[in-house]
Amino acid sequence: MTARPPFPDIASLWQETASARPAFGTLSGGHRFDVAIVGGGYTGLSAARYLARRGLSPVVIEASRIGWGASGRNGGVVSGKFRLSFADIAARHGIETARRMHDLGIEAIDHVGELVAEYGIAAAEYRPTGSLRCAHNAVSLEALGKEVAWLRGALGDRACSMLSPGEMEAETGSRDFVGGMLNTHGGVIHPLNFVLGLAAGLQAAGIAIHERSPVTAIRRDRDGMVVETPDGTVSARQVVIATNSYSDLTPATAAVRKSIIPFRSAMIATEPLTGTAGQGLLSRGRSYTETRRMMRWFRKAGDRVMYGGRGAFGKTDSESAFAALHKAMVRQFPELASVAVTHRWSGLVAMTMDSLPHLGRLDDRVVYAVGYNGTGVAMASNMGRYVAALVAGETPDLGLLTSTPLRAVPFYPVREPAVRLVAGWYQFLDAIGR
Repeated sequence: MTARPPFPDIASLWQETASARPAFGTLSGGHRFDVAIVGGGYTGLSAARYLARRGLSPVVIEASRIGWGASGRNGGVVSGKFRLSFADIAARHGIETARRMHDLGIEAIDHVGELVAEYGIAAAEYRPTGSLRCAHNAVSLEALGKEVAWLRGALGDRACSMLSPGEMEAETGSRDFVGGMLNTHGGVIHPLNFVLGLAAGLQAAGIAIHERSPVTAIRRDRDGMVVETPDGTVSARQVVIATNSYSDLTPATAAVRKSIIPFRSAMIATEPLTGTAGQGLLSRGRSYTETRRMMRWFRKAGDRVMYGGRGAFGKTDSESAFAALHKAMVRQFPELASVAVTHRWSGLVAMTMDSLPHLGRLDDRVVYAVGYNGTGVAMASNMGRYVAALVAGETPDLGLLTSTPLRAVPFYPVREPAVRLVAGWYQFLDAIGR
């Protein structure tokens, strides 16, 4: 990033429909806590919750405003999946590792519901409606069928089933799909209201949260660690880095920055659809994803359709990316051709070399949790309990999330051209139906 935080809010649908924002002051003066948490998104706030439950004193330090980053601008999809399929995990690492990863996904989904209930976050509008993966060709449909059979046979997961083309059209309103895979785990949420409600609940419980306080340095002293901001300092025994795809905002989090590939994801939202030809689309209120490599996803948000995808490669919003999303949306849902798009925004997804999130230690004083690869609402919200366990000296079992190292990105300075090249290849394969 070239600009210095804090940054202005993103003009998204979530910002327009946000509930009342709690007031969080900046960090000023000198303070002492047991644990300083850098990053006020789902991971950082959840970590503070569980550290406090262990009797430790945490402080959350956010560079911009709570919800400014991915936690407040994502698509609001609550999912327990990983970019690697569970069958692939079993083939590479064994069935018990796949089972543990599957259990973690279900646990993460359930945890979202627990947080919404405990802190009374009605404005989050959490709906556990499940998800539907929409097959764009026969090859993809066959792969989905094999995945359902494997999940049922190997893991006993009965939440997944296959839908016919007719069932797909009846639910989505689109004739663009040859079938699909329904998963009743997961759902949709208002992501900004979720993170604001979580922060408000923690603040009410006495947990210190500071925003507009970019961490400019993290250093050791003889008593532990010192975290510096423009107007204040925190002395702490340990530090947690929870900055994910925005780990390049300041030099303080450089230790994890080169292990993350920030991939920009763009979204558009329509005007309300009541009274239009599109009002009956996506009638079950789930989240929906295509099976194309350059995945598009869509969902209802209130009475609007949201449509998103990856492929906006610059450091800022891309007009061409928004135009491509609109074209794809109208192709799948012709009823939306005359419906106005009222919101367009984007944000960064933290990709890792192995397509997995990671929790670990940089050293005896610094813990990190990063790399959710596009499924962070549930995973990041749940990660806090394991961050707290690691800080407390335990060795939590998170399958591949803790057993495999966070690898640096090779040739990091040329990551953006490399991502463009890979994405172009994926677009070509999608175009020829492979």
